[in-house]
Amino acid sequence: MKYSIATVSLGGTLPEKLAAIAAAGFEGVEIFEADVLANEGTPATIGAMVRDLGLEIVAFQPFRDFEGMPEPQRSRGFERAKRKFALMNELGAGSILVCSNVSPLSLGGIDRAADDLRELGGIAEGFGINVGFEALAWGRHVSDYRDAWEIVRRADHDRVGLILDSWHMLARGLAPDAIRSIPADRITFVQLADAPAMDMDLLQWSRHFRNFPGQGDLPVNAFMEAVIATGYDGWLSHEIFNDRFRMASPRRIAEDGERSLIWLEDQVRPGGLPPRATPEAVEWIEFAVSETEAAELERVFRGLGFALTGRHRSKQVTRYSQGAVNLVINTEPEGLAHSQQLVHGASVAAVGIRVGDAKAALRRAEDLRMTAFRQPVGPGELDIPAVRGVGGALVYFTDARSDLGRVWEIEFEPTGAPHSDRLTRIDHIAQSMSPDEMLSWRLFYLSLFDFETTPLIDVVDPAGIVESMALQDADRNLRICLNASTSGRTLSSRFLSEYFGAGVQHIAFATGDIFAAARAIREAGLETLPIPENYYDDLEARVTLEPEVIDAMRALGILYDEDGEGRYFQVYTRAFQERFFFEIVQRDGYGGFGAQNAPIRLAAQARLARPAAMPRL
Repeated sequence: MKYSIATVSLGGTLPEKLAAIAAAGFEGVEIFEADVLANEGTPATIGAMVRDLGLEIVAFQPFRDFEGMPEPQRSRGFERAKRKFALMNELGAGSILVCSNVSPLSLGGIDRAADDLRELGGIAEGFGINVGFEALAWGRHVSDYRDAWEIVRRADHDRVGLILDSWHMLARGLAPDAIRSIPADRITFVQLADAPAMDMDLLQWSRHFRNFPGQGDLPVNAFMEAVIATGYDGWLSHEIFNDRFRMASPRRIAEDGERSLIWLEDQVRPGGLPPRATPEAVEWIEFAVSETEAAELERVFRGLGFALTGRHRSKQVTRYSQGAVNLVINTEPEGLAHSQQLVHGASVAAVGIRVGDAKAALRRAEDLRMTAFRQPVGPGELDIPAVRGVGGALVYFTDARSDLGRVWEIEFEPTGAPHSDRLTRIDHIAQSMSPDEMLSWRLFYLSLFDFETTPLIDVVDPAGIVESMALQDADRNLRICLNASTSGRTLSSRFLSEYFGAGVQHIAFATGDIFAAARAIREAGLETLPIPENYYDDLEARVTLEPEVIDAMRALGILYDEDGEGRYFQVYTRAFQERFFFEIVQRDGYGGFGAQNAPIRLAAQARLARPAAMPRL
């Protein structure tokens, strides 16, 4: 199918929107009327600009409050249409979107609406224009796509077709099954939008909270399967109303839109792309630091029980290991890691993920318009596939089927140092970002990896609310938490300002004995996060842990949560240069992330954080 997007989906001026749409790889665009009215150029010059960018105008939209009007409004509607058709001829647009009437003056009746659309089709034919009729979810008389199709069917005009919009259908809970009986040649084009599950007024929901497929909770896949069953193979177009999208970079939003359509079509017609990568393990986490910072970070690693197990054969890169966890310190004076360190300070520059087929994962990423990373490979080094991820950090792919699985053997000289297995694996990785980025990175991970998501939750920070969601594979080999806050004073937001952008804020290690791990940390001189006595007093009142267990938790700063499946213990280190911190967790059948304890942790971290600069008056 061919991909399009409506200009209303993006922020910026019309030239900025069109440039972003073309750069993202779209073939078509729906021109929103307000974008034409606000532009200084004539419709002809706008049309030329569109075509010069290699785009086709899929539709001009919207044309409102037309069908079923009494006189004199009915006659005025036809005069309005003639003026719009003439404008469209200048613009070079071949179709117009007519949305169902919401005017309180409108009159009901399928036949009345069909008569109006038939007459409109006759006028449109003289201009070479096609008319697409769409049922708005809040239409006064027509709010169901099945009624809209019956109107189009009775209108029985070659120039009048049906527009199917996933949001208007799915937001009302309408089953898409009836789409399958609609002839494909009567569908003018198809619009796609997803949205988070919300209980609110349809108009407000539509105008502020739509998003791309893969970013919401509506059954868009079922909608697309029904569309494909008709044999339709025309335009798929986004029409997204979202305040955050319009405030964000139009280039990034356009790229998300293109990616979501590629992902959606692959979901319902698999085989065009390599399958989503199934994570097998976090192979390593790489930190970019200066030589001065490296000494301090090494002290933290040793305090956590990690041992120096390897030195890179040609670079200033070292490997620290414990259990199945590998942490890499990169102090190279040039290259991407060095650039990351200059921009962000001490930071996570890369995460290595072991998958079934690294090359296939990279091909899928590139097919999804993700940015591959390539750099010169030195003698004795591996060419490890990678793409740019959150904050510009890299996501590397390795596998066990090739030499990539021997990276430590090939690229590193072993030290022979023994290492413990008190910490067994990476449990999860938490990344902080601005609110307008969260849906972008959700789509990035969902389209690349075989992931499922958890519902978005609000976490209370002393300075505001942090939105959080988790993505994870079925076997929980890779768990990633995304965090964002609209408040500039929350810990998540302060991380962005300290870090100069999005990135990894904390890493959680799994252990089979959190009490032994916490004691070892204390004995090594590494400070953990101090938890108030009030927390443990409350814990004694609401859970059935033995008093001696709670006493041990109190002494070691261990937090606790439980659900219907099991128990969860967690302890935190203090932040490294106020940039990132570490967590140790013990899961006994528990599937969450200790969300109930997040306000306690955030308050404790806020007390230790450097005071924020006071705003100037």
